[in-house]
Amino acid sequence: MNSKSIYPRLYVLASGILLAFFFQTASAQQSVKPLSLNEAISLSIQNSKQLKVSHAKVEQATASLKEANEGQLPDVSVSGSYLRLTQPNIDLKLKMGDDNNGGTKSESPKVNQAAYGIASVSLPIFAGGKLQSGKESARYLAEAARLDVDKDREDVIQNTIAAYSNLYKAKAAVALVQENIRQSDERVREFSNKEKNGLLARNDLLKAELQQSNYQVALMDAENNLKIANLNMDIMLGLPDNTVIQVDSTAFKVEDKVDSRGVAEFEQLAYQNRKDAASLGAREKAANAGIKGAKADYFPSLAVTGGYVAAYIPNVVTITNAVNAGVGLKYNLSSLWKTGTKVNYAKAQLAEVQANEAKLIDGIHLDVYQSYENYLLSHKKMDTYIKAIEQAEENYRITKNKHDNNLATTTDLLDADVANLQAHLNYAYAKADALVAYNKLLQSAGLLESNNK
Repeated sequence: MNSKSIYPRLYVLASGILLAFFFQTASAQQSVKPLSLNEAISLSIQNSKQLKVSHAKVEQATASLKEANEGQLPDVSVSGSYLRLTQPNIDLKLKMGDDNNGGTKSESPKVNQAAYGIASVSLPIFAGGKLQSGKESARYLAEAARLDVDKDREDVIQNTIAAYSNLYKAKAAVALVQENIRQSDERVREFSNKEKNGLLARNDLLKAELQQSNYQVALMDAENNLKIANLNMDIMLGLPDNTVIQVDSTAFKVEDKVDSRGVAEFEQLAYQNRKDAASLGAREKAANAGIKGAKADYFPSLAVTGGYVAAYIPNVVTITNAVNAGVGLKYNLSSLWKTGTKVNYAKAQLAEVQANEAKLIDGIHLDVYQSYENYLLSHKKMDTYIKAIEQAEENYRITKNKHDNNLATTTDLLDADVANLQAHLNYAYAKADALVAYNKLLQSAGLLESNNK
């Protein structure tokens, strides 16, 4: 054998060994974590990036509220300076006294430094209601921010339930396809023995082998979907990427009883409990307060003022205990023609909020109706799939019996096997979809978080 052809083969062999070792090591490092649905929800809330952003917005709104409250506190300022001066040329026209020759003496004082200090206090008394409306607006905006956090938390819970259900469906698909591959392997061995003994046509064996290959491809797809669903859960829950999550199948138990509340009751609950509706209501109140604040510029502002001044200029003057107090009135005449624009802008903001409220009412009506119908449909599908499983299993049993007695074709047997697998898959998916559908109905009615505590 040519030595040149040996090296590439040795390279491929060594690469294969290294890759196998790598994958074995990687799989050995995987950690398995049993996780209930409630635990998954708790972890997702703790690690949600969206909730962290929402909490930061609450802190901003709270700081704005504190700033608005501090607007009614007095403003206090203190300033002072120490100055060094050059020798100024001062020509005083005042008589400073007689000199020795009987004339007048006019000598300017020597000033080369100066120091002064000023303290002032101003307490607003009236500003046209601007301070009160600003506090009111900030308070409602802070409330809206907190309600947004509650709404985002419900979104996180619903997304976690959906992801958990997808992981359950992926695991169920892998388990069912693996079971069918096991049965398909047994069938191929059985058909192979029959074909060798002349009891089965070669074409029938090929059909069974083709179905075996199709199941193997289906298993690869199912395992790939499982890996993606598991990684998605790891990311949502803040777990390491190599964590294999074991879902709790009891979370997907079938409830025979359907929620007795009708769609009208769920819709009424939605108007009472939806956090996004409450948030828009708070924003409408803030917008009304904003209009009051804009109109406040039409009025003058009144404040109580006070101050203290001290100064020292060597050889010239010393000032102490110069205390002043009074009332200050200020009015900006330009507000007569500038404030109208501010008021119109505030009114436009209110109109936008009210339009969003009307839009949300229509959205709630559709959301509740659609979620309710999907919930009922999920239960109807489960009832149908239970019957379908019974029918598919009985059909496979009869068809296999007929095939063993040469009364049914191999194609009929394989079709019955596929139908049986599909029926079991449909039922497993329907159980997961029913859980998601019911929680989506609760979310549309604003009841999701209270139901999952």
